[in-house]
Amino acid sequence: MPMPKGSGGVDGDRLRLEIARTLTDAALFSRRALRRPLRPYQVAPAQAIVDAVLQRRGLTIAVMMSRQAGKNETAAQVEALLLNLFRQRGGCIVKAAPTFKPQALNSLMRLQEVLEGSVLPPPQVEAGGTVRLGRAMARFFSADPAANVVGATASILLEADEAQDVDEAKWDKDFRPMAASTNASTVLWGTAWTADTLLARTIRQLRWAEGQDQVRRVFLVPWQVVAAVVPGYGEYVRGEIQRLGRDHPLIKTQYLLEEISAGGGMFPPEVRALMQGRHPRLRAPEEARYPCAILVDVAGEAEDRLEGDALRQREPRRDSTAVTIVRMEPHPTGTRYLVQDRRWWTGMPHHRLHATIARLAEVWSAAQVVVDATGVGAGLASFLKHALGDRLVPIQFTSGVKSDLGWGLLGLCQCGRYLEYAADGAEDTAQFWREVAAADYVVGTGPGQPMRWGVADPAIHDDLLLSAALCALLEGRSAGQHEGSRLVEAADPLEADHEPA
Repeated sequence: MPMPKGSGGVDGDRLRLEIARTLTDAALFSRRALRRPLRPYQVAPAQAIVDAVLQRRGLTIAVMMSRQAGKNETAAQVEALLLNLFRQRGGCIVKAAPTFKPQALNSLMRLQEVLEGSVLPPPQVEAGGTVRLGRAMARFFSADPAANVVGATASILLEADEAQDVDEAKWDKDFRPMAASTNASTVLWGTAWTADTLLARTIRQLRWAEGQDQVRRVFLVPWQVVAAVVPGYGEYVRGEIQRLGRDHPLIKTQYLLEEISAGGGMFPPEVRALMQGRHPRLRAPEEARYPCAILVDVAGEAEDRLEGDALRQREPRRDSTAVTIVRMEPHPTGTRYLVQDRRWWTGMPHHRLHATIARLAEVWSAAQVVVDATGVGAGLASFLKHALGDRLVPIQFTSGVKSDLGWGLLGLCQCGRYLEYAADGAEDTAQFWREVAAADYVVGTGPGQPMRWGVADPAIHDDLLLSAALCALLEGRSAGQHEGSRLVEAADPLEADHEPA
């Protein structure tokens, strides 16, 4: 910020002091220079980072904010303040993200946006991921394990964005040494995930250090703190908790900032209890008050005429084609899926499966028939398309699609929107609950936190469970309209509410 000409005397001294204060005070700088006032919960970590840099303390600071609470805005404003402070002296901020595109690039663009809307000189954006302000610069890198990171020195600050997804070995080898020669402070930005992430391990170390010298290093901003400032955000998150359930992994980690186990039973007893309904099993439909959907996980044909129980006894590892029939009822938190019936066939030729599934669709007046069209299922789905038209929803299984199904089914179960029929003593019912009890999952690292899930024991299988999981694809769809499996990014509830803190 330039000094007004002709300033002198007492008033001039007071003005110079006020300008100097503004340049190093995160709250004042955000309002006066950047014209984007920070909220109180953003100011505390921002000021701690600025102070650590100015005092050359070489601290490591961790900042966790609930999803869409303004973490990226806070980081960009800190970077803008520091670039302005060092624009004559020179220096470098180094920021790593799990991927360059879109994550590191998004951070670069946010910093550019903050600077261009301010009273500061316009920044220079260079190819390769560099933003310059005078002689100071911020460089953005990918922390993907395969990325070739060019050496840089973090003379001002070293940062890791979405640190819960950054590979720890890559960070320790390529990025941490960048701050060594200058004793620059380090900031890890992110949210909670599992206990073995770079961010989680670092926070445990920082908690120990805080106990030794009483210097705050960890800043946690769960959703309740944000809601106290932005009531609309609280309404949004309460709706998500009602829709997904308080114990859904995404609610626990992204809004409550609680760690989850990286592995373990996918459906613990308390979740299985929520899945158990009281409605009876129906072998044929009753009066159609609500639409039904048929969910089909497809297995291969037998090479001989043996099929069904006889084939399962001879070849216990053979997969089965499984069908789950669900009724879709309105519910205050979204559609509720009540399982009406299920079928399974082992080794049945696909021409007979085609006729059987088409007949089920007509008997149940199915609004949608979701069919696994991967591999051996492609031909069956093609034939069913001719019989069912737009009611057919073919789905190609990939690791990403199956991850989405796992997260989706878990959310439906944990908020009581997936309900099984009451126990009826049938073998296929018992088999379904065996698969549920045996299901396990592991949460991967990287963008989106992919889930690998299923039943490891080949003698138990997961055909019936996978068929049931297809109901997650019905969320948000109207009959006959399919756009493929995808995760929909919710609108930022704070985007239109950035008011002065």
